[in-house]
Amino acid sequence: MGLQETPSANRIHIGFFGRRNSGKSSLLNAFCGQSVSIVSAQAGTTTDPVSKPMEIHGLGPCVLIDTAGFDDTGDLGQSRVERTERAAEKTEIALLLCGGDAAAADISLDLETAWHAYFREHKIPVIPVVSKGDLPAYAQAVAGAVTDCLGETPVIVSAKTGEGLQELRERLLRALPEGYGNRSITGDLVQAGDVALLVMPQDIQAPAGRLILPQVQTIRELLDKKCMVMSVTTDGLDDALAALQAPPKLIITDSQAFRTVSGKKPPESLLTSFSVLFAAQKGDIAYYKDSAEAIGRLTERSRVLIAECCTHAPLEEDIGRVKLPRMLRQRCGGGLTVEIVSGTDFPADLSGYDLIIQCGACMFNRRYVMSRVERARSQGVPMTNYGVAIAWLAGILDSVSV
Repeated sequence: MGLQETPSANRIHIGFFGRRNSGKSSLLNAFCGQSVSIVSAQAGTTTDPVSKPMEIHGLGPCVLIDTAGFDDTGDLGQSRVERTERAAEKTEIALLLCGGDAAAADISLDLETAWHAYFREHKIPVIPVVSKGDLPAYAQAVAGAVTDCLGETPVIVSAKTGEGLQELRERLLRALPEGYGNRSITGDLVQAGDVALLVMPQDIQAPAGRLILPQVQTIRELLDKKCMVMSVTTDGLDDALAALQAPPKLIITDSQAFRTVSGKKPPESLLTSFSVLFAAQKGDIAYYKDSAEAIGRLTERSRVLIAECCTHAPLEEDIGRVKLPRMLRQRCGGGLTVEIVSGTDFPADLSGYDLIIQCGACMFNRRYVMSRVERARSQGVPMTNYGVAIAWLAGILDSVSV
């Protein structure tokens, strides 16, 4: 990703779902105007989700996701379907391609009906699509069946002729989730003219010569709000406060410096962390705060799952793999079991855990983070966030602003 590009997590995710040979890859290529996914008459050509970032007029920055057919079979096919299901967890608008091989003797929509119900249940806008509009008799027959089964009129498109592509773009605009893109990182904590002091340790986790994504996005938003921004490392906090004529309206720190910064902040200043801000923007902050109370009930026999979004080689003093487990064991006992997953490796069965601690999730979109929250809540497992957990451990959670 270039420095001028919108991060993937901030783009609306549009997923293409359907059977093998339903025309998903052809439609995505036609929609993009370039060859992104491999197209073949051979069923099952798309094996793993393929993502393409692009701009769509009216929608703005998007990620188009091509998926494997949800009717794939066999052991390998089942693995592909599972990847398609994981892609659905990130999807904010679903294009459900109905039908499959145009040479098939009958039209079955049992799988399409099940997936349509899934998207509706999870409040994901879904647009039924019939591809192969260049085969009018077939397309009209499938469209009629879709209307009868799903109660919606599908868009008929043709990747070959371009028929229906404009109508599909218009349907996408109408399906855009209400309020999408309006979630602010800093909320109403600051406004134009306020001073925001950012305390950013430049340790081994900060890439040389760069700032990490949450810091960059927060700084940009503060500048857009016409705030005055001062950034310092932890050891420069005293000098920064002394240099200001008045206390800053807001202090944002790295969660691991919570205790230090909390002890030095002026009483008039609000205090929060990058992780807490992103938890509020992308997750369920109320659930995270309530779930943090579960830390007080952990014992040496408890099991904790730490879920990182990034996939990276373990670093010395890594916050998720080293520092947070150490904090928990210091409070609960050395026998506490801490398991760590990264990327999209999030267990379906969470019932064996006493607590889940999710990172700030700057690399994931809100839809995917909330799918994890919903899974934890439905299984009765408390789930919190790095920043919220560290604030609770430091005894300052009640004074942290969101």
